[in-house]
Amino acid sequence: MSLVDVLRGRVEKFEARQKELETAVSDPEECNKPTFPGLLRELGALQKLLIPWQKYTAAADEINEAKEFLNGDDPGMKELAEAELPDLEARFEILEQDILDRVLEDDPDADRPALIEIRAGAGGDEAALFAGDLVEMYTRYATVRGWQNEIVNFSESEFGGFKEIVLKFSGENAFRTMRYESGGHRVQRVPATETQGRIHTSAATVAVMPEVEALDFELDPEELEITAMRSSGPGGQHVNKTSSAIRVIHLPTGMQVKCQDDKSQLRNKAKALDLLRSKLYEIERMKREAERSELRRTQVGSGDRSQRVRTYNWPQNRVTDHRIGTSFSLEKILEGHLDPIFDALQAADREAKLAAL
Repeated sequence: MSLVDVLRGRVEKFEARQKELETAVSDPEECNKPTFPGLLRELGALQKLLIPWQKYTAAADEINEAKEFLNGDDPGMKELAEAELPDLEARFEILEQDILDRVLEDDPDADRPALIEIRAGAGGDEAALFAGDLVEMYTRYATVRGWQNEIVNFSESEFGGFKEIVLKFSGENAFRTMRYESGGHRVQRVPATETQGRIHTSAATVAVMPEVEALDFELDPEELEITAMRSSGPGGQHVNKTSSAIRVIHLPTGMQVKCQDDKSQLRNKAKALDLLRSKLYEIERMKREAERSELRRTQVGSGDRSQRVRTYNWPQNRVTDHRIGTSFSLEKILEGHLDPIFDALQAADREAKLAAL
């Protein structure tokens, strides 16, 4: 059985779901329901798969037809097929790479915006500075990709950098791409405060979560403790005069989030609830992933934030991704040129999924 045939079996369920969604969104009564935006979002995600899929299968049919002529008795058609086949196969290979990741995708949240939580780990002030370097690296990459970038919340370190910060990236393939960053990031360099030139090792953890809308994950108001407080850190006179910061505690789990980025208490509250919703949803996601096959847990980009994923070595000017054992230019990576890493990670993930078919 060819790869096209194997993939066709997986795509059939997507085509059936597309028909269901098209019927649903054309129903006038459905338009007034709170679930309608979610249906439109799901339909749009399916179209991103099925439209390229049609091009892919059409190219496969053209290749098969050319090979039939190549083995036929008509000299003219045989000559024509010999001339066209290399171009057809080259185009097919490009289409195949584009379609594979979508057909093999097993994460229903892949097309959502991404929330990136970066926390300074072991290493004190140097770890906070490194967390700041990661923020700059990611925001530069978001700019290159044309993603919308927003700071949801942050806690600055006294000597620069961040103790903790949460970013939101919105745009094409934001979570699909950034999910590979979940895990431990380690830095090896000489800190600015080091007088003897000794190399120190510090760390930061990155957790990447899909943004979740209220209709997808409902919070029970009775399980929430919401407190208004004054913002901490830089902020000028406004910080000292108003209680615009919001802290939300989820009583059943004890999980708490704080948002103080905006001068508006209402907007801070909305951001805090969105962040809490995504954190609780992520816990449920991880439970579902743990219940799935062993294959999924061994794949690249499984989202395990306890895993050490990357080391940034300043003296040797290199970044090593431990999941694929490949090194990259530190200077280029810090400038936001992350595509070589993401391409390699996606290729490794794709290869693992194909091997399991």
